[in-house]
Amino acid sequence: MFRARTSLVAVAVVAVTGLSACATSSHNQGSGGPIEVAASTNVWGSILAQLGGTRVHETSIVSNPNTDPHDYEPTPADGRAIAAAKLFVLNGIGYDSWARKAIAANPDSSRTTLDVGQLVGIGEGGNPHQWYSPSSVEKVADALTAALKKVDPASGSYFNQQRDAFDTNALAKYHQVINDINAKYAGTSVGATESIVAPLTDALGLNLITPASFLRAISEGTDPSASDRQIINAQISAKQPKVYLFNSQNATPDVAAQISAARKAGIPVLAWTETLSPANATFQDWQYAQLKALQDALGQATGR
Repeated sequence: MFRARTSLVAVAVVAVTGLSACATSSHNQGSGGPIEVAASTNVWGSILAQLGGTRVHETSIVSNPNTDPHDYEPTPADGRAIAAAKLFVLNGIGYDSWARKAIAANPDSSRTTLDVGQLVGIGEGGNPHQWYSPSSVEKVADALTAALKKVDPASGSYFNQQRDAFDTNALAKYHQVINDINAKYAGTSVGATESIVAPLTDALGLNLITPASFLRAISEGTDPSASDRQIINAQISAKQPKVYLFNSQNATPDVAAQISAARKAGIPVLAWTETLSPANATFQDWQYAQLKALQDALGQATGR
């Protein structure tokens, strides 16, 4: 269970309830209005809204960059948004357990629920930050498109067009900067304060040298070991990581100490977030801004 703190086409496993005749939404029943859809966080909500386009009205439950999605407490308004949704996407993997409880409290046989963890085959105890995995993002986009077509079959061709445009236009710069970083900086050592960026550093070909046990401890809200602290201190003193990445939504004394030491050593330090920053950004603009900052920092640190 991830942190209780103050802070390939694979077979998709999608939790679906009632995808029969009752899958027809109020949109298809003559209301003329968009379908109500929702997501536990605006990371997946942004993608859902773009894929749904004018056919949906999307609500993201967690959208404040200063809010920790792990231990969020839903409001009555959140409960109503989930109850009204014909399609709801949650992250799973122990990340937003509150969302699963909210769904159970508002049962609806016509609601389609997509669990990202189930979709990408990662269970409890795995890394929940799958929006930082480019391959997981593609799988989720495909599954959301399929779910939208089931909820609103009459708009199937429209949703196919939205999916194509999302990949070829919206994600174009995102894909390009990922490819550029991988081509130029693969193998470069970087450090991090927790596991949030691990899926992305893997995709970028970067060498994340911070002990995995430390990354996991910070993510789960447990105390890291003294030996891990010693290893990290030695790495920073030797300036082994060329760039340091930290989750600005998970500030602990150990994280603060790491960041301070990295800055004193002259290692570029970059903040990463778990939700869109700014909150009104699109998924792709948010990701591109972080990736471009990383690309620039790697260039500064390596002279390449």
